[in-house]
Amino acid sequence: MGATRFLPLPRASGYPVRPVGDPSGGPDDPGPNRSETTLSDTNEAPAAAQDYPADLMDKLVSLCKRRGFIFQSSEIYGGVGAVYDYGPLGVELKQNVRASWWEEMVHRRDDVEGVDAGILMHPDVWVASGHVEGFTDPLVECRNCHRRFREDLLESDQCPSCGMKGQFTEARQFNLMFKTFMGAVEDSTSVVYLRPETAQGIFVNFRNVLDSSRQKIPFGIAQVGKAFRNEITPGNFTFRTREFEQMEMQFFVEPGTDEEWFETWRDRRVAWVKSLGIREDRLRLHPHGPDELAHYAKDAVDLEYLLPFGWKEFEGIHNRTDFDLTAHQEKSGKKLEYVEAHSGKRFVPSVIETSIGLDRLVLVLLANAYHEEEVEGESRVVLRLHPKLAPIKAAVFPLVKKDGMPEIAREIEEDLRRSMTVFYDESGSIGRRYRRQDEAGTPFCITVDGQTVEDGTVTVRDRDTLEQVRVPAGELRAHLLERLAGADS
Repeated sequence: MGATRFLPLPRASGYPVRPVGDPSGGPDDPGPNRSETTLSDTNEAPAAAQDYPADLMDKLVSLCKRRGFIFQSSEIYGGVGAVYDYGPLGVELKQNVRASWWEEMVHRRDDVEGVDAGILMHPDVWVASGHVEGFTDPLVECRNCHRRFREDLLESDQCPSCGMKGQFTEARQFNLMFKTFMGAVEDSTSVVYLRPETAQGIFVNFRNVLDSSRQKIPFGIAQVGKAFRNEITPGNFTFRTREFEQMEMQFFVEPGTDEEWFETWRDRRVAWVKSLGIREDRLRLHPHGPDELAHYAKDAVDLEYLLPFGWKEFEGIHNRTDFDLTAHQEKSGKKLEYVEAHSGKRFVPSVIETSIGLDRLVLVLLANAYHEEEVEGESRVVLRLHPKLAPIKAAVFPLVKKDGMPEIAREIEEDLRRSMTVFYDESGSIGRRYRRQDEAGTPFCITVDGQTVEDGTVTVRDRDTLEQVRVPAGELRAHLLERLAGADS
């Protein structure tokens, strides 16, 4: 096999989306919609991306616990493997990312509707989708240490855990779905599964959404929700877990237009990811070769990010053809066709899927934002999160706990809370308070000092530039909202 090829990324800003049916160029055309430089043709990291701090993952895990982003689940009982809980800052970051995706995919469009399907579904859903029969990984066990591994991820016959060679058992297929029972009796008639993906909840609701929303092809259905996979070898913090959250959109199109829509949605998704402030030299597109395609896919491309442990996929765009609707139509006996009102033409729509792991994207954002630098002879750690994603938008500090400064600071905090998330802190030196908020990714810190008492102005400190400006307290909320809006333009 030749070297894997990676597509150039579309431009980041002012990027025009080619409409369906536009004859200007194909996927290999480097025209005005495409970057002129391919980021990488191999698995080697570009030089500009090899600048992570040493031991970044250990530092990220420590920071996430220290600042309340992410905790090990059930930690007081020793934890649960590959399951994580999001703390006060983590849940805000996750919500901001989720809200940004929903705004981009649903609220700004008139051709996409939202659903929230149940986690537990009829077991025949997973028979029709192919998960019961084919959602498996090859499992081997070391006879010496009894650790289990995915055979396809092993580099040799040496056990990664105990180091013994030639001790693996024959591979057997291991189904990744979590199985449970519904009702009072635990037998084969009451088996249900925790959904391994959110997509099937969209497909089985295709007819309901089509009829109730009065949409016309092409249109999409979006969903955000939990999914569960009994991974054999999870790891790398929150990158591969057994419980995770997906943000998916299935776009239903007329067969024959699917290839153009695939390109359109690929480019739209890249543009949105870039809008989050993710470094372009750590992004690449990985198109699937024939031997990589899923059983349902005609075409697929992964959006990958260069994490400290290598290039890893966090979003996939797939041309699923009419596989899913046809499979559910056959299994359920219910018509899932689309009928054109003006012509009476009938067809089962093809589907273009955009599927992104929310937990993976959060990890990408944290790795992308983490910086260590020296300021005036002192080191600081700062999370340069995009302001719209930052868990806390502004922190308010009284310089000292006297002379009426805490009272003024509390009034400012209360006013700002009407429009943004705010943190109040009067503990420790002002420098230590700044550093704590730098680690939390807070874009603005407001200090109430002696001059505030005299003239009513406060100091606004920028997280990234460290620039400080004085702003009248009465104009502060409008000032911050303007700067937050400017960061998103």
